Amino acid sequence: MIIVVSYTITMLALIITLSAQGFVSASYSKFKGVKSNKRIKGQEAARIILDNNNLENINIVEVVGTLTDHYDPENKEIRLSSDIYNGTSIASVAVAAHECGHAIQDKEEYAFLHLRSSIIPLVNFASYAGYFAILLGCFFGSLGLIWLGIFAEVIILLFQLITLPVEINASRRAIKEIKNNNLLDDKEIPSGKTMLTAAALTYVASILSTILEILRLILIFGRRDDEND
Repeated sequence: MIIVVSYTITMLALIITLSAQGFVSASYSKFKGVKSNKRIKGQEAARIILDNNNLENINIVEVVGTLTDHYDPENKEIRLSSDIYNGTSIASVAVAAHECGHAIQDKEEYAFLHLRSSIIPLVNFASYAGYFAILLGCFFGSLGLIWLGIFAEVIILLFQLITLPVEINASRRAIKEIKNNNLLDDKEIPSGKTMLTAAALTYVASILSTILEILRLILIFGRRDDEND
């Protein structure tokens, strides 16, 4: 019975993850192909937003990859993938504005952003050590190591829960900046919102998948713990 439940949970987590990724990919592909009426490039939109928020010190750089866009708070850089950096689509403006939202969060010392940044080293360690501890626990028959691995998964879940409001807040700031700086026409803004909402759903999917994975591990190894009592 436990095996069936574990398999069902794994499949459900996979479906959630693939559905969210499919939605954001489809939304990005759709709006990447829709040129904005103002033909403003992503890097131009970012520069306008940053300068109007007294963030002239933030550099904007082009990076390789697709949807590899991010804000680096340590180096004070907004890194935009080539399609976003050079593109004049609705997606380009929306994604560039979203990353500027993170820069504004940093300037205003947004609590969740700084909390997330502070626990990144711990999360990186937990990501590598968690399943390693579970594998060692299974190999040596140590439930203590297994539960340590499950605790590492809980740390990752905590990071994801902190990340979600950071991303939602950045998207809200992005839409506000797009409106204030007249970067998209009024009729184009709903499309920008859709693009950003699709991206936010990937974080929701990650949270649900991690919760399901923790539940699966507890079902498997919690039963063994009971058997040993």
